[in-house]
Amino acid sequence: MRRGTFREGTVDYAAVGATHAPDLMQYPPENSTPAEDSWRIGSGEERFRTAADALLSWTAQRAAGLELSDVRPASGDTYTGISFDSEGAPIAPSRSQVEQRYDAEGTPFVAPGTTLRLRGRAGGMRADAELRVISVTEERRRVGFVLGTVGGSVVSGEECFDIDWREDTDEVWFTVRAFDAPVSLLYHLPGMVRRRRRELFARYLRAISPLYATPV
Repeated sequence: MRRGTFREGTVDYAAVGATHAPDLMQYPPENSTPAEDSWRIGSGEERFRTAADALLSWTAQRAAGLELSDVRPASGDTYTGISFDSEGAPIAPSRSQVEQRYDAEGTPFVAPGTTLRLRGRAGGMRADAELRVISVTEERRRVGFVLGTVGGSVVSGEECFDIDWREDTDEVWFTVRAFDAPVSLLYHLPGMVRRRRRELFARYLRAISPLYATPV
């Protein structure tokens, strides 16, 4: 198992790690809108590993039509601080050092403390942002990471991406959880934050799932 997070105070919101909280949908951070959805994307170990590698190489973002740039891994062990368990509670610091991986184009894989810029639009709405990887989980049956906004976005908050290979059913599930607080004046209008989030969730699903079909 590998877990890691960055030190707090480097993002533009206070509730760091709140996407791990089991009661996120009932008690989101103040002034934010929560969102959560899960999709079955297949079954078996091969499907799990393929989806996990895709997730950690930014496929959800890239295939959703968003452009990555200035992807920078954290240096040294600056970002090997507190992690969170499945209930959202902090756990002991991890000091294990894992070799940084890169894709065929030389872009660093997801790792704790990595910073990046995203540019693009989702359903006509801006998806530009400066982001930091809050935490990464790599376990035998679960792989995922959390992204937090640093600045330059119409909203502030977190996104949590998880691929789970369920032991009881052999099914592989892709889950995205998020909370967004409006920054831009436009996104203070009723429904705008939810509309933007629904479009992003649909794009992430198309990017990761070979079983995706447009809902009726």
